[in-house]
Amino acid sequence: MNVDQASKIILKPYITEKTFAMVENESKICFIVDRSASKPDIIQAVDALYNQKAISVNTARTIYGKKAFVQFETTEKARDLATKIGML
Repeated sequence: MNVDQASKIILKPYITEKTFAMVENESKICFIVDRSASKPDIIQAVDALYNQKAISVNTARTIYGKKAFVQFETTEKARDLATKIGML
């Protein structure tokens, strides 16, 4: 997957107090993703855009769009990525 395809899947990070706490407590970052994106697509897009290996993805459909909760191996990796994308 190239960067153009990945940027069509992952639209933007979703930042609230709750998702901010998830970075530290659960090693998860929340993204707003394309409604048609599947979990394997989201994992590949995170790897293509941010060069980070995601362990698992949980999705939820909301009024804001489809949210993807992406879990990483360690809290440090999640914190580094959150800093890189401007969450922290």
